[in-house]
Amino acid sequence: MMPLGIVLADGHEGEAEEPNVASPIEMYACTYNEGMGPADLDDATDKFNDWADDQGIDDYSAWTLVPFYSSPDQQFDVLWLGASEKAKALGRVQDVWLATGSEQAEVFAEVMNCDAHVAFAALRMKAPPENDDDSGSFVATFSDCNVADGMTFDDLYMPMIEWGEYEAENGSTAGHWVFFPSFGGGNEDFDFKWVSTADNFESLGADWDHFNESGWQKANELFQGKLSCDSARAYVVTQRRESADDE
Repeated sequence: MMPLGIVLADGHEGEAEEPNVASPIEMYACTYNEGMGPADLDDATDKFNDWADDQGIDDYSAWTLVPFYSSPDQQFDVLWLGASEKAKALGRVQDVWLATGSEQAEVFAEVMNCDAHVAFAALRMKAPPENDDDSGSFVATFSDCNVADGMTFDDLYMPMIEWGEYEAENGSTAGHWVFFPSFGGGNEDFDFKWVSTADNFESLGADWDHFNESGWQKANELFQGKLSCDSARAYVVTQRRESADDE
């Protein structure tokens, strides 16, 4: 499995000589209803996948994210991320959902209340390596980031690519994306979310160790005076549906 992989960037690595095209992500922030929990979400997801199979939907991937390192500011129990390679494809899935998915929507509504539904344009900056882990589970971290005054994202693009290359040279298997807010927000206090993935918490810890020991120097070299990010939230991620392109 390649977590958050091909569907987000169509195979592009963010290299300067290739177009790096953003892809759409929809995100629901949800809280379990009284008496409901993860097992009920599993059942609702099974019904969703049966519906999607019946509708011939093969270009939509989905994941759920459960907070691990978090604060009371994260006022939800679980996030649902859905993605297609192109926004048109995601829109088609949403149209079919609105037209034929009312029964499945009621099942989800019995399990949890989703107060927020937002969309992002996701740009992949470093692809995680392919692996044979079929567990369908990994770790993701999210940081809210702001570009410094007088700077634009263009000033950060190549430093972020260089940071990914530096990490890979030092044994990291992390993947990196930037999520630009697109729909459903409007009051954001960040320019983008820096999203990273790790195979597991041991891999996340190894990257943390390397950063503490020497990586901070490279980070300062690349980003000091250009970018500020808050502390990352970490989530346990479970893949819920896999598009045909990801299989």
